Amino acid sequence: MSTTRSPKVSERVAPKGADPKPGKNKRGASDDDGPDFRTLMHAWLESHRASLLDSLRRLGKQPIGSLFTCLVMAVALSMPMGLSLLLKNVERLGGSWQRAAQISLYLKLDAGTREGEALRDEIKGMPGVSEAEYISREQALEEFQQQSGLGEALRELPDNPLPGVVVVTPSEVDKPALEALRQRLAELPRVEVAQLDLVWVERLAAILKLGDRFVFGMAVLLISALLLVIGNTIRLHIENRRTEIEVIKLVGGTDSYVRRPFLYMGALYGLGAGVLAWGILAFSMSWLNDAVVGLSGLYGSDFALAGVPGSDGVSLLIGAVLLGYIGAWIAVARHLSELAPR
Repeated sequence: MSTTRSPKVSERVAPKGADPKPGKNKRGASDDDGPDFRTLMHAWLESHRASLLDSLRRLGKQPIGSLFTCLVMAVALSMPMGLSLLLKNVERLGGSWQRAAQISLYLKLDAGTREGEALRDEIKGMPGVSEAEYISREQALEEFQQQSGLGEALRELPDNPLPGVVVVTPSEVDKPALEALRQRLAELPRVEVAQLDLVWVERLAAILKLGDRFVFGMAVLLISALLLVIGNTIRLHIENRRTEIEVIKLVGGTDSYVRRPFLYMGALYGLGAGVLAWGILAFSMSWLNDAVVGLSGLYGSDFALAGVPGSDGVSLLIGAVLLGYIGAWIAVARHLSELAPR
């Protein structure tokens, strides 16, 4: 029995003191160590390349369905970003928030032009001040005559009743900071009254905050809808390939190997949606700009809508790809446990 089960002793055990064959030992050591890093990296890259090509091929087989899925995602992506761009343009139209929160310093009547200009230069160097402009008494009277329509009556006055004004533009719009700046300016010499319309500042801040919250809320809702859309789309792809996936897992395919093509598919859906959303936004802003330019021209203004900045477009593309990837990951994670071979 030992003769049938065991090979020759000389084949199993080397003689004591005999040198082993170098070729066999070297081959055995390399087999024990496994494949090197370069081989593993090549196999990993080849697996990803095959998954990407497979995802592209499957999307190409359903061009109409893939296009409409990307279009639905693009509309959902473009709405919150479009509203954000419109808010930025409206803010630019009304001037910056800092200019809306200007502080008017009315000087004493005996303050001359030289004193007003010196005070303006002093205020420019103060912290919290972005800009300061001096309006002399003569300029103030001339502007008041033009705007009030009382030019003839004002010319009959013996003296100019209007004081010089220093208009201060703060560097930030914050109610406590503005009030503190107004107090400092009111204590300066030759300043009679320091006036700040805090109610208007609060209204502007409230409008801006409302717009930001509205855009944020819409973005959250639409991102949730996007995840549902991409998740449902990936779920349909999983159901169509259920038998194939069960066979892959039956022969030892890992979860990551099964998940990889669907993640690429989700990222490709996101990329297509991002490109379409960028195009929709660019076309919409250009279409609206024609009407805006015509309206602003009637008011003697050269205001025009700004297009989609390149940085915002790139951020849109990256965000769309990430959303597609995350949606696909969630969809596969939910169904991966159901894909065990039966």
